[in-house]
Amino acid sequence: MTHEGSAMLYRDLGKTGERVSILGFGCMRLPVLDGRRERIDVPLATEMLHYAIDHGVNYVDTAFPYHGTSFERPGESEAFVGGALAGGYREKVLLATKLPTWVVGSRADMDRILAGQLERLRSEQIDCYLVHGLSAGSWAKMVDLGVLGFLDAARADGRIRYAGFSYHDDPPAFAPIVDAYDWDFCQIQYNYMDVDYQAGRAGLEYAAGRGLGVIVMEPLKGGRLAGRAPGEVQALWDSAAVTRAPVEWALRFVWDDPRVSLLLSGMSAMEQVVANVQIAAQGKAGSLSPGEHVLIGQVREAYQARIAVDCTGCRYCLPCPEGIDIPLILGCVNNATLFDDPAAELATYKFELGAGHTAPASACTECGQCSEACPQQIPVPQEMAKASQILD
Repeated sequence: MTHEGSAMLYRDLGKTGERVSILGFGCMRLPVLDGRRERIDVPLATEMLHYAIDHGVNYVDTAFPYHGTSFERPGESEAFVGGALAGGYREKVLLATKLPTWVVGSRADMDRILAGQLERLRSEQIDCYLVHGLSAGSWAKMVDLGVLGFLDAARADGRIRYAGFSYHDDPPAFAPIVDAYDWDFCQIQYNYMDVDYQAGRAGLEYAAGRGLGVIVMEPLKGGRLAGRAPGEVQALWDSAAVTRAPVEWALRFVWDDPRVSLLLSGMSAMEQVVANVQIAAQGKAGSLSPGEHVLIGQVREAYQARIAVDCTGCRYCLPCPEGIDIPLILGCVNNATLFDDPAAELATYKFELGAGHTAPASACTECGQCSEACPQQIPVPQEMAKASQILD
C-alpha cells in the first residue's frame, strides 16, 4: 500500500501502524461540469485520482455532503470515489469519509448513515472514519446521542478500522475532545496563515503528543495561498535564495513539521495533481532553513497588514440576536482584501450560509449589542453594512 519505491514520501499515521503518503487526495473540490458542484466531471476526476494513486498517494478523503446541493443529503463525492476506486484501486489506499453530525438525531441514525456510505463507496469497510466538523456544542450533542458506543461497535465489527474527528471550533474545545475518546487520528485546519486558528499549532502539538495521527486540511487556505500573490507578498517570495511557487512554499511549510502525518489537497485540475505530487517529493520534515521560516513569517505579516477590519476573532460579540456569525463574515471580508479575490470569498460566504453556519450580513438590525461587547471597539453594524454590499 505504501509504494516505498516511488518519489512519494511517507509518514506514520500516529499509533495505527499505517504508513501514509504525505500528500492525500481530498475529494471536495473535484472538477465539475457547467459550474455545478453536483455534476462531477467523472472521466477527468477519475484520471486525476488514478494518477495520484499511481504516483504513490495512498490516502483518499471524502465526506457525506461533498459535491452536493444540500448538507442534509448525500453529495456525489462518495459515490464517485466508490466507482473510481473499482478495478483494484481500492486495495491501494486508505479510504476516509465522515459522519455528518448535523443530520444525526439518534444512535440509529449513525448506523443508517454509515450503511449508506459503505454502499456508495462500494466497500465493506471504511479505513478512516471521522466524526465531521466537531465543535464543543456538536461534540456534546454526539456524546449524548451515543457516538462513543457507535464508534466502539463499528470498530469491533469491522465497519471501520480507525476512528478520528475533524475540528472546526476555537482552541479551548480541542484538547477536551482529544481526551474524550481513544482516537486514532484527527484532522485540523493548518497553514502558514492559520498557525493560531482553531486547533492551530498548539492543537497539532497536543494531538501528536498523545499519539494521534494528525491530518492537515486547508494547507492552501482554500486555494488562496496558491493563487496570484499581492505585489508586496510576491516581492518577498522573489527575494528568496531558492525560487519556489507560492503553492510550494505553503505545502512545504506544513510538511516541515514532523508531527504532521499528511496534508489533504482538494485538487480540481490535472496540472494541480501533477505539481503537488512533484512537490511532495521534496516535503521532508525539517527541510526548510531557519531563514526560510523567517521569510514565511514576513509573508504572513505582509498579508496581515492588508486586513480591512481589526477583528481578532475573540467572539465576545456573540451570540448575535439575528444569528449572524460576525467573526465569520468579517473573516470573509478580510480574506477578500488579503488575497485580492472577492469571488472566492463570495463562494465561501455562500457555502457558510448554505451550511446554516450564519445568517446573512444583511440580517443585521443595528441593535449595537455587538459593538458594546467588542474589545477592539469595531463599529460592527457599519461593518456588517459594508459586508452586505460586498457579499449579499
